[in-house]
Amino acid sequence: MEFRLLGSVAVVTEGGDVAPGPAKRTSLLAALLLRPNTAVNVTGLMDALWEDEPPTHAKTVLQGHVSRLRALLAAHGAEAYGVELTTQGSAYLLRMPESLVDAHRFEELVGLAGAQRNAADTVRMLREALSYWQGPALTGTVPSGPLEAAATALEELRLSSVEALAEAYGKLGEHGRAAAVLRTEAVAHPLRESLAAALMTALARAGRRSDALDWYHRTRRLLAEELGVDPGAALADTYAELLRDAGAVLVPAPAEPPAPEPAVVPELLPRAPRGFTGREAETALLDRAAGGGDAPVCLVTGPAGVGKTAFAVDWAHRRRTAFPDGRLFADLRGFSDTPAPETGVVLREFLLALGVPQQRVPETAVGRGALFRSLTAGRRMLVVLDNARSSEQVRPLLPGGDGCVTVVTSRDRLGGLIASDAARPVPLRQLPPAAATALLATVLGQDRVAAEPAAAERLAGLCDGLPLALRVTAARLAERPARSLDDMVGELACEQGRLALLDVEDVGVSAALRLTVQQLPESAARAFRALGLHTGSDLDHFAAAALTGTTPARAAADLERLAAAHLLTEAVPGRWTPHDLVRLYARGLAPQADPEGLRRLLDHYLYAGLAADAAAEPGSQPCYALPADARRPAAVPEFEGRTAALDWYVAERPALEGAVAASAALGLHDRAWRLALVAWPLMLMRLQDGWTPLLEAGLASAEAAGDPDAQSRTRALLGWILHEEGRDEEALVHLEKAPALALLAGDPISEAIAVVNHAAVLDATGEYGRARALMARAVALADRTGHPSTQVLALQHLAGHCLRAGEYEEALAHVLRAGELVAPDAVVVQAELRIVRGEALAGIGRVEEAAHQLERAAADAEAAGFTAGSARAAERLARLAAGR
Repeated sequence: MEFRLLGSVAVVTEGGDVAPGPAKRTSLLAALLLRPNTAVNVTGLMDALWEDEPPTHAKTVLQGHVSRLRALLAAHGAEAYGVELTTQGSAYLLRMPESLVDAHRFEELVGLAGAQRNAADTVRMLREALSYWQGPALTGTVPSGPLEAAATALEELRLSSVEALAEAYGKLGEHGRAAAVLRTEAVAHPLRESLAAALMTALARAGRRSDALDWYHRTRRLLAEELGVDPGAALADTYAELLRDAGAVLVPAPAEPPAPEPAVVPELLPRAPRGFTGREAETALLDRAAGGGDAPVCLVTGPAGVGKTAFAVDWAHRRRTAFPDGRLFADLRGFSDTPAPETGVVLREFLLALGVPQQRVPETAVGRGALFRSLTAGRRMLVVLDNARSSEQVRPLLPGGDGCVTVVTSRDRLGGLIASDAARPVPLRQLPPAAATALLATVLGQDRVAAEPAAAERLAGLCDGLPLALRVTAARLAERPARSLDDMVGELACEQGRLALLDVEDVGVSAALRLTVQQLPESAARAFRALGLHTGSDLDHFAAAALTGTTPARAAADLERLAAAHLLTEAVPGRWTPHDLVRLYARGLAPQADPEGLRRLLDHYLYAGLAADAAAEPGSQPCYALPADARRPAAVPEFEGRTAALDWYVAERPALEGAVAASAALGLHDRAWRLALVAWPLMLMRLQDGWTPLLEAGLASAEAAGDPDAQSRTRALLGWILHEEGRDEEALVHLEKAPALALLAGDPISEAIAVVNHAAVLDATGEYGRARALMARAVALADRTGHPSTQVLALQHLAGHCLRAGEYEEALAHVLRAGELVAPDAVVVQAELRIVRGEALAGIGRVEEAAHQLERAAADAEAAGFTAGSARAAERLARLAAGR
C-alpha cells in the first residue's frame, strides 16, 4: 500500500489505484498525508475541506468522512503496512511510514540529488524523483486555501527540480537533453523567467542560438502583455550574453592542452554478490590455478544453481589488486533458451571497454579478436567468461597477454579447452550443511537461524545445498518474519518429487520459486508470469509494461520488486535479467499469464522500432506501416538521436529475433516480417553481423501473408545483405523479384529502392550496361515520388556508377543534385555524398577541392560512428596525396 499526492490523490494498492471517494473525503486524506504522524486539529481539517466558511454541521460531515476513510484503509490491509487513522482529542492523526507517500519520496530524492558531487548521480536521482509525478499535485481535492498552497509548494519544488535536472545535464555536456526537459515546462509556464533563461542557455549551448533568441523575445512579449513588466535581471543577463556570443553561454573558456590520457582500465564486472559465504577450498584452488604459468585459463564447472557465477564474480572482486589493468566480463548464455551472443559482438564490447573508439572497431570477428589480443598483450587483466557452452565459444575470447587470467564458468566440463589451452578445472559442488546454514544466516540473521538449528539444517538438506534454492527460500522467509523455519521445512517437504527435482539442474529450484512467487504482491506476480512470454534474454520497463498491460512506471516498480525477491538482476542500468532457471520456471507459468501479453509485446516492438528508425535515419521511408489492428502501447521509448537508437537495436536484437519466431509460430505473419526489418539501420552499419537468417524468416512470413509490399521490402534488404556477404548469386535472386513486387503493391518508393539495390549489385558483378539503365530508371521513379531520401539514394548510386565509368562530370552533377536534397541531419548520407563528390572532383583535376571534400567526409563519418565511410575517405585521401 502506498499513497499518491503527486497527481490524482489515491490509495495505491496491489490491485490498482483506489479513489478515496468524493472531493471532501479526498481532501481529508490529502490534508492528513501532507502532515503524516502529526495531529491535525479539526479546525485545520475543516479549512481544508471547504473553500468558504464551513457550515454549522461541518464537524458532523467531517466525522462521517473520517469513518469512511478508516473503513477504506482497513479494507485494503492498512494495518499490515503500519497505517492507522486515530483520534487524539479534537484532532486526527494518520500514523504511517512516511516513505509510503510519493510526495515524501520525491522530496527526499530531490534533497539527496542536491548533495551529489557527480552530475550523473544527480541526473539519476532527479529523474527518479520526477517520475513520481502523475499529474498536477492534489488533483481531485477541494480548491481550498490550505490545499492550494500545498499544491503550489509541491509544484514549485517540481519546477525547481526540472531546472536542477537541466543544469546537471548541462554539466555532463548533454545540452540537447537539457533543452528538451526545459522546453516542455517553459511552454506550460511561459511567465517563469528562470525556466526561460535556463532554456535559452541550453539551446545556445546545443548550437541553437537563433531558437534561444526567439524564446527570449517570446517571453518578453508575454511579460509585457500579461503582467506589464520588463524581463528581470536573470533573463536580461542571459539575453545579453547571447548577443555577445561569448562567455559561459556559448563558448567555453579556453582550456589548457590536455595531458596524455592514461590507458583505459576497463571494469565490466557485475557488482559483488551480497552475502556470499563458504567456498574456502574452491577459492584456494582457484587462487592456485590463477597464479601459475602464463595466461592461465581457469575453468569453474558445476550444475545449474550451484553458484558458479557468484563464486567467480566474488573471487574477481576480492582479487582486484592482482589485476591493475582492468577486469572484463561477458555472459555467453551457453545454457540459455535465448541465443548466445556472437563472438564478434562480445569482442566489440571488450574493445569499447578498452577504450577503442566505436568507429575504429574492426568489422569482422577475426579482426576484432586480433585487436583484442594485441591490446591485452603486456597487461595484467582478468577476463571472466560466464556460462560458456563449448570450448569453441571460449577460444576466440581468450586475451593475448601472458599476465592475463581468464576464468570460465560452465555447466559442461569443456574437456576440449583443457586439452587445447591447458585450462585448470575448479569444480563447484553443492554447499555442505554448515556452509548452507551460514548462507541462510546471511539473509535471515544469525539469531533467527540459531533459534531453530535443526530446521535450518533440514532446510539446507531439502535445498540440496544449491545456493540459488537457499537464497530464494531465505528471501521468502525474510519477507515473513513471523513464519518459522520449521513451517518452511514442512512446505518444502510436501512438494511432490522435490528431492528428484533438486538433483536435476534445470528444474532444481522449481519448488522454491513457486513458493516465492506465491508470496509476491499480485502486480509483481503478474509481471513474473508475464516474463515467461518474453522473447529475449533481458528486458526494459517498456517491454515489461507491454507484457503486463501497465504503464512503464508501474512495470519498473514490479521489476524492482522481483529483483528484491532475487528473481531478477539489473545486469546493466535499466535492463533486467532472470537467471536461467528462473526464466525456465517463468516459461512454465506463461499459460497463466495474460494471453494478450505477447501480442502487446509484439506491437510494442513495432511502435518502438518506428521511433528508433526515425531517430537513426531521419527522413527515410519508414520500413513498414503499422498493421491496422496494432495497439499503441501506454508509452513509446523516445530516442534522442542516432546513437541512442543504435544502442537500442543492439540491446533488443535477441528479443527482436525471438519476436519474429514467436509471431510466425502464432501465425501473426503481418507482425513477423515487420519485426524482421526493425533494425535495418543497424544492419547497414554492421553488414557482416549475420543478419541473413533473421531476414529469411521475415521473408517466409511475408510470403505466408501474401503481401507483395512486405516481400518487396524484405527481398530488397535481404538481397543487399547477401551481396555484402559475398553471396551475389543468391542476392540477385531476391533483387530481381523485389521491383516487380513493389510495383504490384503500388508503392513507388519501395520500387525505386528495390531497383537501386538491384542495379548496384549488377554494377558490382560487371553487368554495367544493365546496371546503368536500371539506375536511370530508379532516378526517374524517385523523382516521380518526390521523396527526397529516395532521390538521394538513387542519385548517389548513379553517381558512383559514373565514377567507375570515368564519367566524372556526370558523377559530379548527380552528386551535387543529391546534396541539394539530402536532409541536414542525415550525417551518414552526407559523408557518403562528400566521398563521391571528392572522387569526381579529383577525376576532373580539381585536386584541392577534392581533398577538402574528402577531409570533411572523413571527419563527419568518424563523428557519426560510420567506420566504413571514414576508412574509405581516408583511403581516397591517401591515393590523392600519392597522385593516383
